[in-house]
Amino acid sequence: MDNMDLAAIATELETKRAELHAKIADLTRPVEAGATIGFGKRIGDGTTQAIQQMADASTAESLQRTLNEVRGAQERLEAGTYGLCVVCGEPIPAARLEFRPWAATCVEHA
Repeated sequence: MDNMDLAAIATELETKRAELHAKIADLTRPVEAGATIGFGKRIGDGTTQAIQQMADASTAESLQRTLNEVRGAQERLEAGTYGLCVVCGEPIPAARLEFRPWAATCVEHA
């Protein structure tokens, strides 16, 4: 953990946070006024749009979980505990943090 570039990690986490926030905002934007959404006997624009909105909602939930993990990593970075497993306190392997900079746990506790 001593040879990590904490400034670069902070920048990477902030970039990821902003990216996730923008994607979530896009996926959860309100339906256009006058749009008809519903399921019927035939597949049409309304059915297609309803299915897409359900898929978007699921994607937004997944992105929100990742966003929460990124925010947690930012908090650990500020607290000086970044890179330590939140379960056992042991260092998280550098390869894991490289792949997933917001990882909160070591491989054993993942």
